[in-house]
Amino acid sequence: MADQIQVATLGGAPAKPGRLAYIDWLRGLACLGMFQAHCYNSWLNADARQTEFYRWSQAVATLPAPLFIFLAGLSSAMITQRLREKGVSCNAIARTTILRGAEIFGLGLLFRGQEYLLGLPKSPWTDLLRVDVLNILGLSIMLVGALCWLTAAATPDISGKKGIGWGLFAAAVIAVATPWLWTTHQPSWLPWPLESYINGVHTFAQPQPWLFPIFPWVAFAFVGSAVGFLLFSDFGRKREVAVIVALGVAGIAASLLSMFFDAAPVHWYSAAIYDYWHTSPNFFLVRAGILLALILVAYAWCRWGWAQRGFSPIIQLGNTSLMVYWVHIEFVYGRFSILPKGRCSIWEATAGLVIIFLAMLALSVLRTRWKKRQAKALRASPGPAAATAESG
Repeated sequence: MADQIQVATLGGAPAKPGRLAYIDWLRGLACLGMFQAHCYNSWLNADARQTEFYRWSQAVATLPAPLFIFLAGLSSAMITQRLREKGVSCNAIARTTILRGAEIFGLGLLFRGQEYLLGLPKSPWTDLLRVDVLNILGLSIMLVGALCWLTAAATPDISGKKGIGWGLFAAAVIAVATPWLWTTHQPSWLPWPLESYINGVHTFAQPQPWLFPIFPWVAFAFVGSAVGFLLFSDFGRKREVAVIVALGVAGIAASLLSMFFDAAPVHWYSAAIYDYWHTSPNFFLVRAGILLALILVAYAWCRWGWAQRGFSPIIQLGNTSLMVYWVHIEFVYGRFSILPKGRCSIWEATAGLVIIFLAMLALSVLRTRWKKRQAKALRASPGPAAATAESG
């Protein structure tokens, strides 16, 4: 989820120090939201789950996954635009992006296999085919890569403008189609592992809101790609502050429109299929609006606030978000859970959350230092080794 596409491996010049820190800060913020959502969901007892505290915790839990997927689309657009400006062919860019998405998708399958083995003998074999967040993150990157290939034009500027328009259009189509694909137009003629990638039915015949199917989740990646093309266009780079403020205002407006459309007397969908909190375009609109507003908050905090004054735990987590996602799951939901699942008070679960945060932060720091040590060793190595590193 972090380092979705490494600039260095694609031949792009690294960004100026701190210029894109707000993206890593947002990834780190998503990690924090993910930690609290998982810890409270796994450990709280039945009484604690009836409290207002838990309801707010789970409301916040609706944002980390969209934020990760949104940032994956934004990062893909950023790298694509940089490589276009360097004259790299559209086929080479698409191939690299799609292969990176396939790598993330493969890691998702590997993760499911790990969880299945660690959960034996209780884990059902069907969990191996569950559509989880890593699976859809990989698919999102692949689909954004395909869209970037389709929208390639004579110049990077024209390509970027087409990417903005078609990215928003693709997101709108997915959001509008989701209620039907979850209800009256389920592709039930497909085997359930394939249908699950459309609407998250898994083995239950009905879509499950806790899964991550293409509809509606990939729409967040397409919105992210549109925002990425805007931010890294000539216009966006010259008027960076104004554009980010405009995105924040647009996010607030989108959230207000969501509430207006939901309260309107006439809906596009019948009452039988309209579900605001899971499938409606209105809920997608409010979450997309919050993501846009968060860009403004993160940018302001990283540019004028305290985010980059000294060590930033949030940015540090954002740099290694894939790893901390992978590791923390087993210590929260898995066999090695540090607290008894379903039996803790709010205070006990909060103490566990602090431990998980500190442990994942320490692991992240160790990972970063190890990578720096590796890079230093490669730079100091003889010519043939250095050439190998550059080619890979």
